Amino acid sequence: MKVFYSDVHFQHNPPFEIFDGGEKLPNFEVPERAQRILSALHQTSWAEILAPQNFGLEPLRAVHEAGYLDFLRSAYDEWQLSAIDADYPKTALLPATFPPAGWRRKPSSLLGLAGYYMMDLSAPIVAGTYAAALASANCALSAASALLEPEPTFQKAAFALCRPPGHHAGRANCGGYCYINNAAVATNWLSRSGKVALLDIDYHAGNGTQDIFYEREDVLSISIHADPHFEYPYFSGYADEIGAGAGLGFHRNFPLPAGTQDSQYLAALSEALKQIRAFDPKYLVVSAGMDLYGGDPLGKFQVTASGIRAIGREIASLGLPALIVMEGGYNNAALGENMLAFLEAF
Repeated sequence: MKVFYSDVHFQHNPPFEIFDGGEKLPNFEVPERAQRILSALHQTSWAEILAPQNFGLEPLRAVHEAGYLDFLRSAYDEWQLSAIDADYPKTALLPATFPPAGWRRKPSSLLGLAGYYMMDLSAPIVAGTYAAALASANCALSAASALLEPEPTFQKAAFALCRPPGHHAGRANCGGYCYINNAAVATNWLSRSGKVALLDIDYHAGNGTQDIFYEREDVLSISIHADPHFEYPYFSGYADEIGAGAGLGFHRNFPLPAGTQDSQYLAALSEALKQIRAFDPKYLVVSAGMDLYGGDPLGKFQVTASGIRAIGREIASLGLPALIVMEGGYNNAALGENMLAFLEAF
C-alpha cells in the first residue's frame, strides 16, 4: 500500500488551544500523532512510505473560497507585523470575537477576519500552519492519484497520513484542528473521473465535508459520529440533514449515542454501506478518525481495537478503489496500532 507522508507537518505545533468552557490547555493535535502512525507502518511489510507531489493551489481553490485560503496564507505574518501590543508574545493566532447568527459582513481587520474565518478556538494559526496544511492536502491528492495509475502500479487502496486533519474545515472556515479539508479536496479531484462516495468514520461529525458537498449529486457523503446534541460540532451532523438542491438525498448523517459499542457502530455502518452500494460509486474516500476508540480522551464511544478491525473489514468488503485519509484520534499510545488494525483490511 502506498502511504503518503510529509515531515512538513512538524511545522504546525500550536502551544495551546482554548478548550470547552474556556480552559487553556496544551493542544491535543500534536506531531506525535503522525509519528506514532508512521512508526507502526514502518513495522509492516506492506507500507511503502512516499513523499507527496505538489498539486498547486487549483485543487484547493475548487473546494475552498479564495479569500479564506488567502487568510490562511497571510494571517500569521500579518499578525506578527501588526501594532497591537508589541510586548505581548504572539505565538498562536486566535480570534476574540465571532459573528452572531446573521452578522456575516466581512471585516477588513486581521482580528475581524480571524473571527470571520475561524469556527472555534481549537485551530490556532502558528508560523508553520499554512505550509503544513498544504503538505497535508498534497498527501491526500497524491494518494488519490495512486488510485488512477494504470497497472502494474495501480493501488486498490492508498493511505494519506495527513496532519493537520481536515474534515471540520468548510468552504471558508477552519476549526476542530482542521484548516484545509484534505478528504474533500481529494474527493473533488477524483470526481472528475467518476462518482465518489465519501464515508467519514471519525468520532466527530464531518461538518466541513457536509458543508462542501451538501448540494452535490455526484458525491455521496456519509458521516457516522457522536450525536451533535451532546458533542462537537453541535451545530451540524443531525439525522435530518440530507442534502439540498441537486444534492437532496446525497448526504446522510448517522448520529450515535454516548457509550456506543462495537455492535451498535457496526449496525450503523451496515446501513451506510447499503447506501454506498446503491449509489454505485467508482471510488471510495474514507475520512478515518481513530477517536471512535473507547480509550480516546476526546471521545465518548466504547469501540474496541477489534471493533476498529471489523469496521475496516466491512468497508473494504465494498471492493472499491479506496483512498483512506487520516483525521482525528488522540490516544497516542494506541493510535498506531488502531490505525494498522483498520488499514490491514485493505
